[in-house]
Amino acid sequence: MRGKMSNQEPLLRVEHLCQYFKAGNFVTKAVDDVSFDIRKGEVFGLVGESGCGKTTTGRSIIKLYNITSGNIYFKGVRIAAGTQSYKDAIAAAKAEYAEKAKQPGADKAKLKSELNAVIREQNELIRSAKRDHKNCDRKLVTQIQMIFQDPIASLDPRMTVREIISEGLIIQGERDKKVIDEKVYEMLELVGLVREHASRYPHEFSGGQRQRIGVARSIIMNPDMIIADEPVSALDVSVQAQVINLLNDLREKFGLTILFIAHDLSVVKYFSDRIGVMYYGKMVELADSDELFAHPLHPYTRSLLSAIPLPDPIYEKSRKRIIYNPLAEHDYTTDKPVFREVRPGHFVQCNEAEYRKIQAELAKDA
Repeated sequence: MRGKMSNQEPLLRVEHLCQYFKAGNFVTKAVDDVSFDIRKGEVFGLVGESGCGKTTTGRSIIKLYNITSGNIYFKGVRIAAGTQSYKDAIAAAKAEYAEKAKQPGADKAKLKSELNAVIREQNELIRSAKRDHKNCDRKLVTQIQMIFQDPIASLDPRMTVREIISEGLIIQGERDKKVIDEKVYEMLELVGLVREHASRYPHEFSGGQRQRIGVARSIIMNPDMIIADEPVSALDVSVQAQVINLLNDLREKFGLTILFIAHDLSVVKYFSDRIGVMYYGKMVELADSDELFAHPLHPYTRSLLSAIPLPDPIYEKSRKRIIYNPLAEHDYTTDKPVFREVRPGHFVQCNEAEYRKIQAELAKDA
């Protein structure tokens, strides 16, 4: 399916997403100004080391968190919006007004009028963001479902498999027990389990079986999009392959769009159409899967790819790890980086000097 969806409208669009967590006076920028889109029917891989903000991005999309700022659109409808950027714009305008008003001969009336215009505009944007965030169609949001990383912690140990899988249907208003049971049995068989498993509890299953239950719980809602948050990281290698193949089959059967969050790049390469690379809450590179592996341009991406082991002892003896040191790699004291397109469909976080260097590299390789 790679390379066939470039002209499609995005199913999901994330614009300047920021997710900050505050503890006292300390603010953690878990996700900081991340933008990307996912087209209908594709698998978008999101990779990076632990703590880089991958899971937080997924949870923000599905509205488990109230986002700090930015916008999230699903099927063209804004389902989440933050207000901090608008508040920051008001604070910046007030600071600019105070600075200019101090200057000799300043037209304070004009400056005040300009400040009030900015405040009115930003306040209207705040009201609109709050209105859209609060009043978005809940049924639309339920068309995005999530498969969680830990198959043990994500399943209630006091609920049977039937109750776990059918919970979403019941919340949506389904009351016919026969319809619910048949739907649960259908989902169990679809993910490779049997009807008899419906009456059992999560502790009676292996890790791979628990993850299949999690998949069934998400699929029963007939979603358009699945957020798979490291769905195979807690599983044995052989079971990982089974779950990945299951997701692939379900993708083909139901035409699913998948946001696949992982840190195992070899799995992501096999499964994804496009890949976004995150580092410390920032998106540093985004490209088609084949393009990213063939031409990694950001030094962090090169570092990640150099860490992938191969089952080849001769290659492994000579494999050299590339260490990423952001302080040594970048000088952003004056020339700040932005996320820019360096070749069609290939985006990199870089400043103007780095952009020129990348263009020179690409011209040399052409």
